Amino acid sequence: MEIQIGNRLAEVTLLSKEGNNVSIEIDGKIYHVDICMFANGQVSILNNGLSYDATLIKGDTGKHYRVALNYSNYEIDMLDSQAKYMRMRKKNDSEKQADKIKAPMPCKIVKVYVEPGQQLQPGDIVLTIEAMKMQSNISVSEACTVAEVRCAENDSVMAEQVLVSLNLNA
Repeated sequence: MEIQIGNRLAEVTLLSKEGNNVSIEIDGKIYHVDICMFANGQVSILNNGLSYDATLIKGDTGKHYRVALNYSNYEIDMLDSQAKYMRMRKKNDSEKQADKIKAPMPCKIVKVYVEPGQQLQPGDIVLTIEAMKMQSNISVSEACTVAEVRCAENDSVMAEQVLVSLNLNA
């Protein structure tokens, strides 16, 4: 799972848990820690012989926390697959139009709105995809021409698979 700490994203995987002994991997580095959580939000952590006391305050959404540790406060969000997808779409929407539209993740093609040779204007919808029970429209951000459509309705496609090739208008 991804965890956002302020502006930093960390990939976190729980490797094992036996009682209070937890093995986790954070951005490829493995940690073996002893964690004791108390009902009042207090957390005691032992790592490599060092002791840390933190306060964990759960936010309204259940995926947002404020952590107080060593006189500093950290805002932490646990990102699920849908939040990760929406963040990726927002980033992609602000980028310059590429000459290929690729699947952002494994998904199903719900509707294809274009055909080769068709002229498109900024904002025109090219495809509707479905992933994680959520449908999303994929549109272009610049004027272009459809060169090739490499998918059809009801196709299941993989992440990064090219769906449509475009000729960008100069």
